[in-house]
Amino acid sequence: MQFVFATFAAMQQQATYLYPKTMLRMAVGCMFFIAGICFASWASRIASIQQTLGLTDAALGAVLFTLPVGLMLSLPFAGWVISKTGSRNLLIIAVTFYGIALVGLGSARQIWQLITCLLCFGFASNNVNIAVNTQAVSAERLYGKPIMASFHGLWSLAGFAGAGIGTFMIGKNIIPQHHFIMILIVMIAGVVYCSRYLNNDKSGASEGPVFVMPDRSLIKLGIIAFCSLMCEGAMFDWSVIYFKKVISAEGAWIGAGYTAFMLTMASGRFIADWFAHRFGLKRILQVSGSLTALGLIIAVACPYLYTAIGGFLLVGFGVSSVVPMVYSAAGRSKTMSPGVALAAVSTIGFIGFLVGPPVIGFIAGVTGSLRYSFMLIAAMGVSVVVVSTKAKLS
Repeated sequence: MQFVFATFAAMQQQATYLYPKTMLRMAVGCMFFIAGICFASWASRIASIQQTLGLTDAALGAVLFTLPVGLMLSLPFAGWVISKTGSRNLLIIAVTFYGIALVGLGSARQIWQLITCLLCFGFASNNVNIAVNTQAVSAERLYGKPIMASFHGLWSLAGFAGAGIGTFMIGKNIIPQHHFIMILIVMIAGVVYCSRYLNNDKSGASEGPVFVMPDRSLIKLGIIAFCSLMCEGAMFDWSVIYFKKVISAEGAWIGAGYTAFMLTMASGRFIADWFAHRFGLKRILQVSGSLTALGLIIAVACPYLYTAIGGFLLVGFGVSSVVPMVYSAAGRSKTMSPGVALAAVSTIGFIGFLVGPPVIGFIAGVTGSLRYSFMLIAAMGVSVVVVSTKAKLS
């Protein structure tokens, strides 16, 4: 038995030596999957936690706002820490803290406890996001070709897996606390195994200020991310409502638009790298923005079940590659380290994710029509085309 273990260890060490970039890619992909399944686990049990705490829909909405607050608070912190300690160290700590905060969410019995854990969960989430994308930039540099979108595809797949596990746990009447403890154990095991293969960039870390003003090229990348994330946020929050109120879908068909959007967004990320490698970053961003705008125009102009599903399929393809491609470009910045550049672009882009859903609701309230408000999302797709055309992108 000892001989078997020794042989396996030797083979593992040899594989690490012979294929360092392969092991790095697998480790980074695993960390993306871990991050995705953690967030999806929380999302799948929100209703259970709402019932446990006896929260009304209005109260839950107010409490959930603390999650993006935690995200925003972390934005200047993550880039600063990466510049001093490296993304590997931050990723290991942040993923562990992410899982602990998840267990805290499942263990909350008072509203103040849930709010505190949500702040921590949001704070850890964005630190994981920036650190793991910095690691992905390192892997992409070794491969010498675009691979960023495939990592984000794994995050999307983890979302489906996490939702499925959550459904199973609910069916078995397993409380969120026990469910989340199981996820934490899996997360820690993944971190322990993958940490040895992550890029140890601590030696490349340098002193850096808490906040760095991005240069013009990064600002343009941030604007592109802003427009795309505004579309994503609006689709996440309003697609089901659109199908219910505008399309007049019934039963399971109410979620058809959201499902179509998620499927093409996930699958699009696995083919986006090939397109980016063959046609270039500028072209894929132009096509992505065009697909987003076209899909929404179809869904708005032809508010019928099958045409709307087709439109939402196009929107999913449209937004699938924009953020991964923008992060990849930001990580190649010549004026900032990858971690600081990613933090700067994320700061601008995430504002779009925050403001998109409430702006859609505001326009719908003023005009009295959700259809008209969805034209704003189409305008964001056009904006991606315009800004990416004018920006100097390789």
